[in-house]
Amino acid sequence: MNHSRHCSRPGCGRPAVATLTYAYSQQTAVVGPLAEETDPHSWDLCEKHSSRITAPIGWEMVRVDRIELDEEDDLMALAEAVREAGRVTTGLVDDGAGSGSDPIDYAANFDGADPDSSNHPVFRTRRVSEAKQHRRAHLTVVRDESEEAALSDVDRGNHHRVRED
Repeated sequence: MNHSRHCSRPGCGRPAVATLTYAYSQQTAVVGPLAEETDPHSWDLCEKHSSRITAPIGWEMVRVDRIELDEEDDLMALAEAVREAGRVTTGLVDDGAGSGSDPIDYAANFDGADPDSSNHPVFRTRRVSEAKQHRRAHLTVVRDESEEAALSDVDRGNHHRVRED
């Protein structure tokens, strides 16, 4: 039975051609050919995403075009062997965002750290909260004039009704 695997990036349905694996102890991200078996600790990527993805800040990115491993070799040995292949310390995705829903399609001049335009949940939540504070509520509290006359001065501040604007 042949099951085709797809890119693990949300919203991407392209066929997978590479596998991304993180070697956490060595702070290394390895992009190599599509693994023969699926692994819950690795991510399948399409050609576009595998060529554009970068390592987290402070990590090394290793790109391997072809892997020839014996059964006893493991990913940690591979990451150590190609460790000197180069360093990429920009972030998980390419610099630049802003136009599309996929960060890989964002404009080159987009600043993901800009709180006014970033779609990061921290900044987006802050903007939504500020917008809620500035918008006018559709309900206001008013005194009930019929009860106001009957109330003593002490109770007058405790009885209100709500009307819809």
